[in-house]
Amino acid sequence: MSMSNTKRAKANAEIAAKYAGPQTMANAVKAVKSFKGPRFDQAIEVCVHLGIDPRQADQQLRGSISMPKGVGKTSRVICFCADDKVEDAKAAGAVEAGGAELVEKIEGGWMEFDVAIASPDMMRVVSKLGRTLGPKGLMPSPKAGTVTQDVVTAAKEYSAGKLEYRNDDGGNIHCVIGKMSFSEADLLENLEYFMATINKIKPAAAKGQYIKKLVVSGTMTPGVQVAL
Repeated sequence: MSMSNTKRAKANAEIAAKYAGPQTMANAVKAVKSFKGPRFDQAIEVCVHLGIDPRQADQQLRGSISMPKGVGKTSRVICFCADDKVEDAKAAGAVEAGGAELVEKIEGGWMEFDVAIASPDMMRVVSKLGRTLGPKGLMPSPKAGTVTQDVVTAAKEYSAGKLEYRNDDGGNIHCVIGKMSFSEADLLENLEYFMATINKIKPAAAKGQYIKKLVVSGTMTPGVQVAL
């Protein structure tokens, strides 16, 4: 019999009290894994608040990341590519691949994918989909690594759970680092890798404290702050 929401909230409040204040990365991961939750395997997410000015083009952060231990999910990938790459892209994990005919399929309302990859020469065809894919954050982009000459490798990586990240208007970046079922060691390795990536991409124009706050949480757990 599952724990009631009231009991779960009370138990989680007691656990959160033990971990009040900023924690080491290892302790933060341990705390999040110890929270009581529903039966499904929750995603574990990190949110980092950065000292950047998101209104400035040279301080906007966007890219992609493959966690060393994966994130426990796969993505449905499509690939805009030349005819001679279609079979290779599908073999690498793309659910659909092609050129103008794939554009037509999407224009007709088909949207059963999570990531769109394109080779640079296909962008003139894909640009027709700007109004469809742009608002959903699905437009291929060189910054995110989804416009690339090597569409086959990109299809393989994104199918296996490679993630895009980008800052929001408040200067925050959210990213999944795994599932509740992961071991503490695997989650910690992914968290450390994520933060190393964030440090590497610090914009030269960013002034003052770069990393202001870091919080780790499950889909349905309280957040735990990490000491900087």
